[in-house]
Amino acid sequence: MIGGKKKCIGLIFGGHSNEHEVSISSAKTVFQAFNAQINKERFTIKAFYINIYGDWLDSDISEKILIGQIENYKTKKQETFNQEKINFLEGIEFQNIDVWFPLLHGLNGEDGSIHGLIKFTKKPLVGCGIIGSALGMDKILMKTIFSNLKLPQVNYLVFQNEDLNDKQVKNKIINEILKKLKFPIFVKPSNSGSSLGISKVKNESEILLALEKAKEIDSRILIEEGLEVREIECGIIGNSKLLTSEIGEVNYASDWYDYDSKYHSNNKIIIPAEIDSKIAKEIKEIAIKSCRALNIFGFARVDFFLEKSSNKILLNEINTIPGFTKYSMFPMLWEASGLKIEQLVAKLVDISLDL
Repeated sequence: MIGGKKKCIGLIFGGHSNEHEVSISSAKTVFQAFNAQINKERFTIKAFYINIYGDWLDSDISEKILIGQIENYKTKKQETFNQEKINFLEGIEFQNIDVWFPLLHGLNGEDGSIHGLIKFTKKPLVGCGIIGSALGMDKILMKTIFSNLKLPQVNYLVFQNEDLNDKQVKNKIINEILKKLKFPIFVKPSNSGSSLGISKVKNESEILLALEKAKEIDSRILIEEGLEVREIECGIIGNSKLLTSEIGEVNYASDWYDYDSKYHSNNKIIIPAEIDSKIAKEIKEIAIKSCRALNIFGFARVDFFLEKSSNKILLNEINTIPGFTKYSMFPMLWEASGLKIEQLVAKLVDISLDL
């Protein structure tokens, strides 16, 4: 046991985010892993569920959601009395937590918000800090840094806070896309995850609808050129030293790797990916370099494209709180690398404690 007694892990999940359900699924997997026989002597786990309204629920209710005794959608928004707001942490006993394990995907979690709050508890957490989380969540800032470092990426354009109700603005955006990018293109909100808000656009007539869909999530929009590529992913864990997992590939039956493909389809996962050893080595090197550039550590999943025609490696993005669901690549990558999910969660705690 570490330090002679069990460490209490504070698992935070749910959240006021469009990835709420994914977070719950991830938390269920991690909760089971910490409760596995090999971890029971080292850890206890305390769950903290944040419902879709942003309210924190106590540990008893949170655990019942994880084990399926309570449906999360039955939790209600807290009311205010006498015009006084309820303290959002009132009644939440977190003083005995030794290590935090935030599994809040998307906004208000993966963007560094929860990391800032946790920092005030003066307890370590699994994952990276505020800066790395914020940069990893923001596709525009992430790609800007990658560009400055000359890391290989697909061609892209950025549009920030544009008024799509203005006809001249719409025409300017569409003309710039037509001039600088080739179809198909992908229109993405800068801050989102699990492919939510993203559209694949095949011709000019589809551009405006895709822009409006992305803007519902974020007024800052990224446009990327679509290529014929293979989806390649690499896991990262570590602190001062970053370790890479086996390289994996996702073969999906859908037109592109959208939300339904990620969580509801029977994709073919190939680990290790059938790629040349030199390419695999270069992918791992770029994965580490990109994480270092954004101050990302603890754990992450780095996503790449491998262009089919040329075998050119293209860095896509970094996920600082990758999914832990039964469909998720991150735990599968590390299992193929010799760490089963029960060992992986324990390893991540050790990394957070710098052991």
